[in-house]
Amino acid sequence: MAVLSAGLLLFRRGAAGVEVLLGHMGGPYWARKDDGAWSIPKGEHEPDEDAFAAAEREFAEELGHRPPAGDSHELGTVAQRGGRKQITVFAREGDFDPEFLHPGTFDLEWPPKSGTMQAFPEIDRVAWFELDAARHKLVAAQVEFVDRLDALISAGSST
Repeated sequence: MAVLSAGLLLFRRGAAGVEVLLGHMGGPYWARKDDGAWSIPKGEHEPDEDAFAAAEREFAEELGHRPPAGDSHELGTVAQRGGRKQITVFAREGDFDPEFLHPGTFDLEWPPKSGTMQAFPEIDRVAWFELDAARHKLVAAQVEFVDRLDALISAGSST
């Protein structure tokens, strides 16, 4: 059975164009990586949980703040990790100040096989990226959501 995940892709319009808010994945594996090491704020949910409710909950858990109010647009679902994980993403226009990040944490045995558990932030920082830059920063499977958002905005359906 596929693992289900849902996320909220926050976007804003600026003088340079549309920007999206991405989170840099926390933990020692991602610490020295940049391109391909960012993610849409998201998390797993149960099959009987509403994906939209899960997306809003996960945004709050990962960033430490509820998402800004506003209309949301479903960007659909993409398979990740060889189809084992199904990610559904919603887009919402709004703003978030990266200075207010208060991430949730996860526990990991670190260093490996040391028997020592350490807590790491789920997201160690967030930043706004123009769409082309976001395509380079995101993990490969999530780039499709930026393309879908770009198409949605180009079609004039986002507001």
